[in-house]
Amino acid sequence: MRASFSDSELIRAFRGGDEQAFEILLSRHQDRVFTKIFFIVRNNDIANDLFQDTFIKVVGLLKSGKYVEAGKFRPWILRIAHNIAIDHFRRNKKMPLVRSREDYDIFATIGTEDTNIEDKLVVDQIHTDVKNLIDHLPAEQQEVLRMRIYQNLSFKEISECTDVSINTALGRMRYAVINLKKLVAENGIQLTQY
Repeated sequence: MRASFSDSELIRAFRGGDEQAFEILLSRHQDRVFTKIFFIVRNNDIANDLFQDTFIKVVGLLKSGKYVEAGKFRPWILRIAHNIAIDHFRRNKKMPLVRSREDYDIFATIGTEDTNIEDKLVVDQIHTDVKNLIDHLPAEQQEVLRMRIYQNLSFKEISECTDVSINTALGRMRYAVINLKKLVAENGIQLTQY
């Protein structure tokens, strides 16, 4: 019975043309893969789309022979799911650039009733500067910082999504904050309180 085959045996069978072997792999790992994606995107519909993208990529990689069997199929597929979800998150967090034109002045949309508009602009600029500095952190620190701050994930969720211990996730966050403070100081950004 194929259901009792190891992942390695199922992969070999799939590469040999046995499509049902992949169905068994899919059913064996689908819950864990979906959960990982959902923890990152926090939207069921998007998670379903990215789940499908993950398995399409896995099929392609398996058929092309790019997966090297080392008895680590689950971590490999979870890493693919993680990367696809993070890529989706990055793509959709980028804001479109709006420029003034002759027929449209972006600054005309800013109301003048608010006496603290200058303070708001300063705070917005500080936030933008700090967000840009995050890109200069090591990848693992960027990942944990974004998951914690922008996605509001708990350290337990972060540890599950990144396949590291909670202590490692906490350590990465600690170093991210330390390094971010250094970058803020080096770049002369004044973190004023409003």
